[in-house]
Amino acid sequence: MEVNINEQIKNPLLNRTEIHFDCIYQGEATPRVLEVKNRLVATLNVDKKLLVVDKLKPTFGEGKAKGYAKLYDSEESMTEVEREHVIKKNQEPQKEESKESKETEEVE
Repeated sequence: MEVNINEQIKNPLLNRTEIHFDCIYQGEATPRVLEVKNRLVATLNVDKKLLVVDKLKPTFGEGKAKGYAKLYDSEESMTEVEREHVIKKNQEPQKEESKESKETEEVE
């Protein structure tokens, strides 16, 4: 997977930088939002907590997608502006303990 940044627009009113990018994944499955986020973090050399991938729209049959991401100046400005479901979509999945281990603890 390759990520090419097309445009970066500074938005001082919302304390963020808006990023338009292309994602090329010829011969692979459409990448997940977290995979694209990790690649953007590595490319831009920024804090992972401050970057939010908002849209990733694949092009039918071409193996590429257009995307839109937002890089915030602080976590406070991100939580004030960004919608909750978009923030959840960009978080790493929480590791849960298996139910079996919890049940064995209760029995003992």
